[in-house]
Amino acid sequence: MDDLVVAGIAVVAGLVAAFLLRMLLKWLGKHADRTKWGGDDVIVAALRTVVPSATIAGGLAIAAAALPLTKGVQRTVNQVLTVLLIFVVTVAAARLVAGLVRTVTTSRSGVAGSATIFVNITRVLVLAIGFLVVLQTLGISIAPLLTALGVGGLAVALALQDTLANLFAGIHILASKTVQPGDYIKLASGEEGYVEDINWRQTTVRALSNNLIVVPNGELAKTNMTNFMRPEQQLTILVQVGVAYDSDLDHVERVTCEVVTEVMTEIEGALPEHEPLVRFHTFGDSRIGFTVILGVGEFSDQFRIKHEFIKQLHRRYRAEGIRIPAPTRTVAIQQGSVSIPQQRGAETVVVEPGEVSSARLD
Repeated sequence: MDDLVVAGIAVVAGLVAAFLLRMLLKWLGKHADRTKWGGDDVIVAALRTVVPSATIAGGLAIAAAALPLTKGVQRTVNQVLTVLLIFVVTVAAARLVAGLVRTVTTSRSGVAGSATIFVNITRVLVLAIGFLVVLQTLGISIAPLLTALGVGGLAVALALQDTLANLFAGIHILASKTVQPGDYIKLASGEEGYVEDINWRQTTVRALSNNLIVVPNGELAKTNMTNFMRPEQQLTILVQVGVAYDSDLDHVERVTCEVVTEVMTEIEGALPEHEPLVRFHTFGDSRIGFTVILGVGEFSDQFRIKHEFIKQLHRRYRAEGIRIPAPTRTVAIQQGSVSIPQQRGAETVVVEPGEVSSARLD
């Protein structure tokens, strides 16, 4: 009876201690949520799994030691408790390491997504080590198992060449930092979008239409690709504009630069420190062409900035009397009767046989 009382006290003490420690770790978790670093959240979450379980296992071990059990039963109970504790510690360690790896990859890439290829590899390695420790604890020799795994691994590697090629291609892509989750890329085949994730087999790209594009890692490593986020996210975009030949180009340049300054200051995603740049470059058929260079903070911002710039530039040109002519071309026609449909609502010009005429197409 005394032994049963001692064993009961040990079990109850273990349960109470586990409850109190779990409440303490829950309190620590609330404080960890307030910090900027996400690693402390991962550590507290792992401790909330391990510490209560270890306390309960300790109480059960003390209770088993207090009971008048035979050596064989005592040994079996100790082995069972040890295996359960190793299992819990292994699962918690796998979560901890995977969470820390996810935190590191997220902080380095600066995006919400994470590269699951590293997370999955570390999780599998930790679980494999825990499994081997369990076998060693149960008295099972792991040397033959490792030998069999080596031979079997060679056969599996030969059978899964494409899968392994994608795996190592994904590791190479992430290790070389040519592509990271969150980058906006464009492939030589035309697909483009934000990199959502890079796992052991494929890279997931989210297009601007919100559709997902799946690219095998091996294909991504071999194809020509443009990364619009590296070496930096800020980039410049070019907008082509044209004005009439009778325009005052100095006036055009000054007005355009003023519009650029307004857009860079007022529109979200633009670069206020960007210097307005206007470069005339072409004597066209009906206009003098020039390029306006705008600065944007990130690739997807260019559409909104270009939209606002064109609206404000058109409004300002109308207020300043600057004309943007429609394309025109002079066509000479000889021999035969030809009907020339005029664009923009103009009448049709008909040229009779043997007659020469010049038609201006607006």
